[in-house]
Amino acid sequence: MTQDVAYRLAEYITSLKYEDIPASAIEATKTDIYDSLSTAIVGSSALGVKEWIELAEEWSGTPQATVFVFGKKFPAPVAAAINTVMIHGYDYDDTHDISMMHCGAIAVSCALAAAERQGGVSGAELLTAITIGLDLHCRLGLATTIGIVESGWVYTTILGIFSAVATAGRIMGLTKDEIINAFGIAYAQTAGNYQAITDSAWTKRLQPGFASQAGITACLLAKKGVQGAKNVFEGKYGLFHVYLQDRYNPAAVTEDLGVKFTHEDLAFKPWPCCRPNQPPINACLEARERFHLDPEQVEHVELRMNEHFYVCSCTPVEVRKKPKTIVDCQFSIPYSCACALVNGRLGLADYTEEGLSRPDVLAMAARIDGVIDEEIERNFRAKVCPIIVKIRLKDGTLLEHRLDVTLGCREKPMTSQDRKEKMEDCIRFSAMPMPEGTADRLKELVDGLTSLESSNAIVSAMCAVSV
Repeated sequence: MTQDVAYRLAEYITSLKYEDIPASAIEATKTDIYDSLSTAIVGSSALGVKEWIELAEEWSGTPQATVFVFGKKFPAPVAAAINTVMIHGYDYDDTHDISMMHCGAIAVSCALAAAERQGGVSGAELLTAITIGLDLHCRLGLATTIGIVESGWVYTTILGIFSAVATAGRIMGLTKDEIINAFGIAYAQTAGNYQAITDSAWTKRLQPGFASQAGITACLLAKKGVQGAKNVFEGKYGLFHVYLQDRYNPAAVTEDLGVKFTHEDLAFKPWPCCRPNQPPINACLEARERFHLDPEQVEHVELRMNEHFYVCSCTPVEVRKKPKTIVDCQFSIPYSCACALVNGRLGLADYTEEGLSRPDVLAMAARIDGVIDEEIERNFRAKVCPIIVKIRLKDGTLLEHRLDVTLGCREKPMTSQDRKEKMEDCIRFSAMPMPEGTADRLKELVDGLTSLESSNAIVSAMCAVSV
């Protein structure tokens, strides 16, 4: 039997040196860290975070790592889990567009929690560990050839648990054999289903937290000598066979490993909602500006897209057109595009109880329909896809606009000003007031990571002002 890919990945995790990582990959990692810290701040107010903290306080335990914003300390696996949920809480975090998953929520939270448990690590070592975690997560996503809607698994979580092992394991100094065992221990805990999205459940944001907690726990157990399954990915009952129905490309996992860093293709969100909403929002904003639209004159809007976008964010139709909760809104193309057309912009204020009760936005959402376009589906199946917007005005005028590349991807990146404004918007909606100058302080720390003495400086900067 061919040796499982887990062995090659373990070698990569334990042997990669900071000096071997190209500058472009380091910059991609820094961008992901800053974006993840931004979304963690607003995520402090996300549903499910307070409840998890309350539960952690009931459990108590050794104060090893800090929960962002709140400043409370818990065992590292627990703190990492809560921080992961915060980063992912508003679905505002990074996205791997090919596999439709989020990566930074797990890698960044696990690295900082594991590092704090160790007493802190250098900025260079933190960058190396997070780079490894992001790259491994993306590679597993690239190897997957079955979409999340068809498989029923959310790849953020079922693949992210191995990123958690890679990131935390590197920080904790696990050996190659210990990493392999940690993969096996993590595989015993692998989960994360699509039903959470279909039901607009809080568990959509909690699932990656489970992966972070399980990944660090797996590393700790492996460090103590606990043995896990070895043929985790390609064994008879390994991940690729059991979870992915044998629809995978193993070469994508190891090709140019340590030379090419696949996380350089991660996309970032200008708007605080799920990835399938982003291109339609961008298309509607462009159409509004291009045609100088008066929202009151819009009679009907048709958005043409692939099946994945349609199923994820246009169904169930009655929920997506008349969202009742914030989670409903985050996964609603009609609602998000209605905000874009009515307001000419979109921000966190639109994903609040007050925002989702606006009659003008809800009336517009009722006039927006998603449609599966055969050509787009054929060329962009289960991927981020182009959007065609067809608008009919009340006077009978027909307008059409096509968007091929959405803001936030590598081909059309957010600017540094975009990222700063996103951070500042996140700070405004924090569960607790952050120190004045937090956005600038975090940018300074992330930009200067290569020479930063201790990763704990970032954790300190992520804690709120006491009230």
